[in-house]
Amino acid sequence: MLKYLMLIFLSVSLLSCKNDKTTTEKDKKPETPVVTMKQPKPDPDNGGLILPDGFGALVVIDSLGPSRHIAVNTNGDVYVKLRTEEGRNGNIALRDTDNDGKADILQRFGDYPNDGRFATEMRIHKGYLYFSSEHVVYRQKLAENELIPIGKPEVLVTDIYPMRWHNSKVLAFDNKGGMYVTFSAPTNACEDYRLTTGDKSGIVRGQYPCEQLEILGGIWKFDEARPNQFQKDGIRYATGVRSVVGMAWNEQDSSLYAVNHGRDYLHNHAPQYFSKWEDAVLPAEEFMKIKEGDDFGWPYTYYDPFRNKRMLAPEYGGDGKKEAKGYTDPIMALPAHFAPNDLLFYKGDQFPERYKHGAFIAFHGSVNRTPYPQAGYIVAFLPFQNGKPTGEWEVFADGFTGVDTVVKMQDAKHRPMGLAEGADGALYISESKQGKIWCIKYMGDRAAFSKEQLLGMEERKSRSYIKMPEKSL
Repeated sequence: MLKYLMLIFLSVSLLSCKNDKTTTEKDKKPETPVVTMKQPKPDPDNGGLILPDGFGALVVIDSLGPSRHIAVNTNGDVYVKLRTEEGRNGNIALRDTDNDGKADILQRFGDYPNDGRFATEMRIHKGYLYFSSEHVVYRQKLAENELIPIGKPEVLVTDIYPMRWHNSKVLAFDNKGGMYVTFSAPTNACEDYRLTTGDKSGIVRGQYPCEQLEILGGIWKFDEARPNQFQKDGIRYATGVRSVVGMAWNEQDSSLYAVNHGRDYLHNHAPQYFSKWEDAVLPAEEFMKIKEGDDFGWPYTYYDPFRNKRMLAPEYGGDGKKEAKGYTDPIMALPAHFAPNDLLFYKGDQFPERYKHGAFIAFHGSVNRTPYPQAGYIVAFLPFQNGKPTGEWEVFADGFTGVDTVVKMQDAKHRPMGLAEGADGALYISESKQGKIWCIKYMGDRAAFSKEQLLGMEERKSRSYIKMPEKSL
């Protein structure tokens, strides 16, 4: 009997193991094939751009027409602020539907009146698309899977003063509900030619105190969500800032940064103190870290990159040697007249590690360095260490000019304008003349990146539109 029970137990056990094995094999689901989405490849010529070794670029769109800043949504949709002076539909949205990196849907939108060709801003913040005309800051709600924002644009801030030069409304957000808006000044040094008439020295004089500083030449802080605000509803955050077209909030140190256009015409306004060469290399464009209450000295001063000092402007008694005290200095001097028109702190991981938290600057290019070649027309990179710029700048993207020497601005084929970062860490660059947009990615091994890959870009600094002119005039 015991022997019989043992045989039954053994049979059941074997059957059970067999059934377990059979069930496992039968029920085992086939492996789901890994679907790898097609990754767009760079254009063979990088869309005409010259980049550090290992980087590649493709052209998203070739010619939207004159345009300004750009923004890229998390799904890859691109929004562009058009440089349109009249009518409506001053924005354009782009979508890539077949994942080849090229825009194949283009749709204009913008139910608001265009009011000037310096309408600039395009930002995505907390589910809204923020944009500006020259006089008004708007926002419009973005909806999932919808290319065009929904509803009518909300009016957030209105500039009630007449149209003027440098009328761009550039934006930055502090992630605490604060929105920073630029109100740039239209003159070089608040010059008043009525004060110059009859002056034997021939020096152009500036108004003192400069009335423009009451409402211009500064950055104001507003509520990012409150409709129908005016300048009086905001707080003057900083003053003495001539013209800012590139501004960004740096999340690494929770601070506002901007790049300022330095003034022009030192030689024209005071030829006995400034040569034509000095007119071309002075003053510095300023990379500024801005704290509430800062005064950067416009129009009474300019920043000298050779002395690394803020100097008294000739319109207010300066002679190229008198230092100005009591004003905030930039954290870094940038080449004169390069026209920095956008600023972006890189957050992504697609580029090599050295780029993370550094700053990209789009230099729109000079218009008035005659008799020397015009300069700028590049995208530069400023490395950061321990939360501060190292003081060096690199040529990151070149090839925009299309010519070796830019005698006048019109000679340049493209002028770098806007910067934006995609959700994948790609860098987008726009230009203002034809409306061309590039997408730049790193194609190599991030961990193996070395400074040797930058040597070719360092050699680009010998180009006439990048290097400092020789002191001959």
